[in-house]
Amino acid sequence: MEGLKNSLIRDEYVEEIAEARLAVCNTCSKKDDQGKDCIVPGTQPCCSSCGCSLSLKLRSLSTECPDKKWSALVTEEDEDKLLEL
Repeated sequence: MEGLKNSLIRDEYVEEIAEARLAVCNTCSKKDDQGKDCIVPGTQPCCSSCGCSLSLKLRSLSTECPDKKWSALVTEEDEDKLLEL
């Protein structure tokens, strides 16, 4: 949900993080531009390792790359607290 919210309501800091993460994903053989491994069809590019849409996953600060190429910046608990504000 965090990735969806951050995708709809753009924040400069989150966009910088997403851009840096995308640069890493662009070098990865598991980036699926055709969408054959996407959990939700039509949401490519996605990650073949987890099936997540990259446009959402890259903007979720509480998630990490399933192959440990980039880390979460906040815990899920911290994310929940931020959503309460």
